[in-house]
Amino acid sequence: MGNLRRATTVLTTAVLALTLAACTDDRPTAEDAARTLAEGLSRLDVGRSSFGSTESAAVTAELAGITDGFAPGSPQVTVAGVEETGDDTATATLDYTWDLDATDADWTYSTTAALTRVEDAWQADWSPALFVPDLLPGEKLTLTTVPADRGDITGAGGEVIVTERPVLRVGIDKTLLAEPEQAASARSLAELLDLDPADYEQQVAAAGAEAFVVGLVLRDDPSRTVTDAQIDAIPGALRQAATLELAPTRTFARELLGNVGEATEELVEQSDGAIRAGQITGLSGLQLQHEALLAGTPGVTVSAAPIEDPAAPAQQLFSTAPVDGEDLALTLDPRLQSLGEEVLAEEPSASSIVALRPSTGEILVAANGPGSEGLQTALLGQYPPGSTFKVATSLALLREGFTPQTPTQCTEEVTVDGRQFNNASTYPEQFVGTIPLLETFAQSCNTGFISARESITQAELAAAAADLGIGVEAGIGTPAFFGSVPADAGETSHAASMIGQGEVLVSPLSLATMAASVGAGARVTPTLLSDADPATKTPGPTADAAPGAPAPAPSALTAGETSTLRTLMAAVVEQGGAQLLQDVPGEPVLAKTGTAEFGAETPPRTHAWVVALQGDLAVAVFVEEGELGSTSGGPLMQAFLTGASS
Repeated sequence: MGNLRRATTVLTTAVLALTLAACTDDRPTAEDAARTLAEGLSRLDVGRSSFGSTESAAVTAELAGITDGFAPGSPQVTVAGVEETGDDTATATLDYTWDLDATDADWTYSTTAALTRVEDAWQADWSPALFVPDLLPGEKLTLTTVPADRGDITGAGGEVIVTERPVLRVGIDKTLLAEPEQAASARSLAELLDLDPADYEQQVAAAGAEAFVVGLVLRDDPSRTVTDAQIDAIPGALRQAATLELAPTRTFARELLGNVGEATEELVEQSDGAIRAGQITGLSGLQLQHEALLAGTPGVTVSAAPIEDPAAPAQQLFSTAPVDGEDLALTLDPRLQSLGEEVLAEEPSASSIVALRPSTGEILVAANGPGSEGLQTALLGQYPPGSTFKVATSLALLREGFTPQTPTQCTEEVTVDGRQFNNASTYPEQFVGTIPLLETFAQSCNTGFISARESITQAELAAAAADLGIGVEAGIGTPAFFGSVPADAGETSHAASMIGQGEVLVSPLSLATMAASVGAGARVTPTLLSDADPATKTPGPTADAAPGAPAPAPSALTAGETSTLRTLMAAVVEQGGAQLLQDVPGEPVLAKTGTAEFGAETPPRTHAWVVALQGDLAVAVFVEEGELGSTSGGPLMQAFLTGASS
């Protein structure tokens, strides 16, 4: 009996197992079908899915047509949920996310897919609305960028410097000309616009048959010399009125401000999708460096338009409003900037005038002459400062007990380790011999300073320069060179450093900062952005370092030291090489001239420098190929200070 029960139990268990196996459904589920469909839609290739009324290949082809030319490409599609509506039917909810631009404002929505199991496969009901709500057969997606209003660039007192100004886009409209006439018109227009005729002719030839090939964008103001009649006289020439972010004049602070125009291929590639071809963007200078602030955020509009008739009315599916750009507020003084450029207008070599307000460190002027040929001499130039550096040398000597009355040995020449140093050829003979430091400074006696070289080390000289701002990095909102003074130097190099030669390098900005520090009685940190942290505009020790740079060491500069330096600089105007500055109206001018030799010619070529203080104004004037600081830079400084005081 027991054996019979065991046999019956085994048989029952086997039958139950077979029954359960027969009831297990290992066919694909609706969830599997929904996931496969979502993955295919994300790839715009639904070849692994089945559809009730069409082939999957036809759906894939339709998706390609819908997204043809649509910059975002394809969406991210996920399954939000699947609900069974019957034994062989279900509804899947699909979530879509389109990354339209560099912002976080993605286009998101959901659609539903009706699923039906036919035999052992799930099929979806296809229509374009499964891909995009309300999308109709025969429609495609289009993306339009809605530009934001670009911010202005303002100067001191909020005066607008760069804003939208009227321009003319001048070029050849190829639709107005027969092909054989296009070359001649292109060359004629190029000559009128002072372009390379062969290059512009090639541009016109390479453009599409219906292209408008812009040759030049002209300011449409009284400064325009190319007239409407001259343009209209050329067959096929066209002028289009437009606006563009421009400064008051073509040359105004051009190297600093930069320009705005259609994005270059290089900028488009570097932007990682943030900038598109044809987009108006900053191309150089502050316009490029502060593009994110100035440009704001463009809006986008997604529409559905008929594939066969793109010009037909389109239905709007999604949009974001543009966010206008913000103004970039600078400390630049428009009147003084224009004055600086006027003063340099006739100087043939590279030149610059930089002016700071000692009480705040605000950069008021960063002017470059036409001889700089578009280079940023004012902020990025790297040149030996010559005798203007004797301000720093004198500070180092004061710290070793020197006073304006301390005797120095001003000989006709001095030899250091085999190298001979001389004074300028125009050095007054009556000041050769033992003379006080004040006279050595006022007359700019090279040998007098070099003879005192053993009183200070190179490290002490570098520290004195740093306390005046030379070689101290500062974040001013645009690239700049702040100077370099080696802390170690051999005997000859140390002698050369005493008079601002050798390996000592400065920019006009760094020398203006030096003068401003003397005027303020503490190390000045220059600033160009008027809305910067107020701490960065306070004279004295600050932490306004360039990104990634270590904070500068605290300055040891004292009010007593700068008072003595001002006495020395006053002597240069009263009895030294800058006496022409006595005629400048207003407060007394304090100054130091400098000449720095460069090149291998005999006699060597020279840079000319002048730094000056007048009230709350510190100025550096530089001429790359001048004579003496007093003869080349002096008249320029006189003209600038005279104009500034009026």
